[in-house]
Amino acid sequence: MKEPILVVMAAGMGSRYGGLKQIDPVGLHGEIIIDYSLYDAYLAGFRRVIFIIKKDNAGIFREVIGSHIDSLMEAHYVYQTLDDLPDGYAVPAGREKPWGTGHAVLACRNIVDAPFAVINADDFYGRDAFEQIFAFLSQARDDGLYRYAMVGYPLENTITDSGSVARGICSVENGVLAGIEEHTRIERRNGKIEFTEDGGNTWRELAPDTTVSMNLWGFTPSLLQELGSRFPSFLDKILRENPLKGEYFLPSIINLLLEEGKAEARVLRSGDQWFGVTYREDKPRVQAAIRQLIADGRYPEYLWKGLGNK
Repeated sequence: MKEPILVVMAAGMGSRYGGLKQIDPVGLHGEIIIDYSLYDAYLAGFRRVIFIIKKDNAGIFREVIGSHIDSLMEAHYVYQTLDDLPDGYAVPAGREKPWGTGHAVLACRNIVDAPFAVINADDFYGRDAFEQIFAFLSQARDDGLYRYAMVGYPLENTITDSGSVARGICSVENGVLAGIEEHTRIERRNGKIEFTEDGGNTWRELAPDTTVSMNLWGFTPSLLQELGSRFPSFLDKILRENPLKGEYFLPSIINLLLEEGKAEARVLRSGDQWFGVTYREDKPRVQAAIRQLIADGRYPEYLWKGLGNK
């Protein structure tokens, strides 16, 4: 069995952040959030990584990230492009937004040949999460079911005070994912955590300890076949209902596979604190958290020097 692969989704436009947030430094010496994820992933055992990026950002990604990781891990770069569509489909006029997380992972279909983890480039997950998902993937094999996993976090640990966030709200039964529902606007309001589905006209409360997905998944290659075969029907719906901004969400596919009884997704709970930079106002908080982790001895001050890089 081949060793697990790490897949990093880094093709998002960063519109709410106001720039290319994936390469904005947060560490003491220019380190970015993905540096800490790659460092943790390496220590957990990952030795192959695939970066999903926009073609326009290829040069800067290779310069900023490749200089650290190429001597430690086998790195590949794939592009999420708007015109990567099934035969008979075309990009609607005016569409600029990527097609979503399901489409991003599908971009890896010609490279992935082993169980793989999927993460966001702009989220800090913690080493425990990578250790758990690597251990799962190291023995993951489909049998009568597709055998997947996700690392879940308490909702209250994933909310920003700077605005709304999108989260996958999970239903968990006996440690297994029963369902996941994507909410695209969750906010802190009047001391509570609430979401709206109608532009803010009505709001519903969510419990702070609700398990949410932060797109840290573990899959077997079977997922790529499912993503490819189901994309046309989702695309038909997107083009009909919201051609400029509709997205092919990864959790939507997972939900279908669970409902059809084709997959089981184990829910792993991380003991580490999550944080990320959804908005530019989040950056000082992330920088302070990184400084504290360094002071606590969780990370070296010069991150890559400890692994043999300058």
